[in-house]
Amino acid sequence: MTNDQHGKITSGSVHYLQETMEVKQTTSTVLTTPLSETKGYSGPIALMVSLFFIFGIITVFNDVLIPHLKSVFSLSYIQAMLIQFAFFSAYFLMALPASKVINRFGYKNSIVIGLLVVMGGCLLFYPAASLVFYPLFLLALFIMASGITLLQVSVNPYISALGSPETASSRLNLAGGFNSLATIIGPLIGAHFILSNGDIQRGAEAVQPPYLFLAVFVLTVALVIHFSQLPKLAIETEKKKKKGAWKFRNLRLGIIAIFLYVGAEVTIGSFLINYFSLEHIAGLSEQQAAKYVSLYWGGAMVGRFIGVLFLGRVKVSKALTAVSVMAFLLILTSIFATGAISMWTVIAVGLFNSIMWPCIFPLAIKDLGEYTSQGSGLLIMGVVGGAIIPLIQGILADYWSVQASFSIALICYGYLIFYGLNGSKPKNNQVAV
Repeated sequence: MTNDQHGKITSGSVHYLQETMEVKQTTSTVLTTPLSETKGYSGPIALMVSLFFIFGIITVFNDVLIPHLKSVFSLSYIQAMLIQFAFFSAYFLMALPASKVINRFGYKNSIVIGLLVVMGGCLLFYPAASLVFYPLFLLALFIMASGITLLQVSVNPYISALGSPETASSRLNLAGGFNSLATIIGPLIGAHFILSNGDIQRGAEAVQPPYLFLAVFVLTVALVIHFSQLPKLAIETEKKKKKGAWKFRNLRLGIIAIFLYVGAEVTIGSFLINYFSLEHIAGLSEQQAAKYVSLYWGGAMVGRFIGVLFLGRVKVSKALTAVSVMAFLLILTSIFATGAISMWTVIAVGLFNSIMWPCIFPLAIKDLGEYTSQGSGLLIMGVVGGAIIPLIQGILADYWSVQASFSIALICYGYLIFYGLNGSKPKNNQVAV
C-alpha cells in the first residue's frame, strides 16, 4: 500500500492530512501523529492483518468444537449450535459497548484490551474442560467473542482508513485473505488435538493444549501492539439527529446482508463435519471430515487474494451479485445431489463467500458521511447472524435432515443477490458503488 500524502484522504471518520494524521471529534478532543513518526502505513497494516489471522483461527475452531462437544455431551444439533450462538451473539450484545470503549481509550488501547479479553476466554477453556461443564465452554466462547467484537469494531474502520477510500475493499480483502489462511490451519490443528480422542473425560480435556497456545499467541500480539508506534486515531462522536445512520437505505439493507452472509458462511462450516460423515455423502470419520473443512475455508482464502486483484476494477455491486448467484447454485446442487457431487459443491461455496464481506461493508457505508462510524458499528452487530442462522439450521437438521437443512443458506444467498442488484443502491439518486 502507498501513502497518499497530498491532500486529504477520508475513510469512515478518519481524516489524513499531508503533514499530520488527525481525527476530529464533535467534542474538543483532537489527536494527532506526525507522518514522520508513522513511517508509512505498511507496519500498521501488517499488525492489523495479524489480528485478522487471530479472528480466523479462533472462529474456525468452533467448527471442530461442535462435533467434538456434541459427542462429549451427547447433544442434539440444536444444543450443539449453542456454540455458535454463544460466540456470535457477543457481536450483537457487545458492539455498542465496544464503541464506548474506543471512544474512551482510543483505537490502539482498545485493540490491546480486546486481545486481553480474547486471551481470558481462551484460558477459561482449561477449567471448562477439567470440569467437563458445557455452560462454562459457552461462557468462554462468549468472552472470546466479546474481545473479538471490540477488535472488529476497531480494526475494520482502521484498516479502511490506511489509504484511499477507493481501495478500501482491496485492503479489507487482503486482510481477509490472511483471515482465511488461519481458517485453513485451524481445522487441521483442531483435528489433530481435539478430534483424535474418543474417551469422554479425556476428550473434553483435549481442547486445553490448543486454547492455551492461542492464549499465549494472543498475549504476544497484544504486547507487540502495545509497544508499537501506531497512528493515533480517535472516533468522531456523533450528536446528531436520533435517526442517524438508520435513514440510509443501503445501510439498513446492508445490516441484513451482513447478518445473512455471516449466518450462511458460519452455518455451512458448522455442519460440514457432520454432513461429510453421512454415508450417502462421503461416509468420513470426524477427523477425516475436518480436513475437508479446511478446503472450504481455503477456497475463501484463494478467492480473497483473487479479489485483491480485481475488486478495484469491477463494480462492487456486480461482483457481489455474481458470487451470490454462484453460491446459491452450488448449495442448490448439494441439496439435491449425493456423494462426491454434494460434498464438493458445498466445499466450493467457500470460494464465492470470499469477497462478500469486503463488498457488502463498503456498499453499506457508502455516502454515510458523518454517520459512517455509527453505521460501521451497526454492521458489526449484524454479525449476530452467525448465532441465529446455525440455530435455525440445527432445528431443520433435527426435525428434517442435515442435507435438507442447507436450504436456509439458499434464503441467505437469495437475499444477497437482491442486495447486489438493488438493495445496495442509496436513495435520493446517489451514485452506487
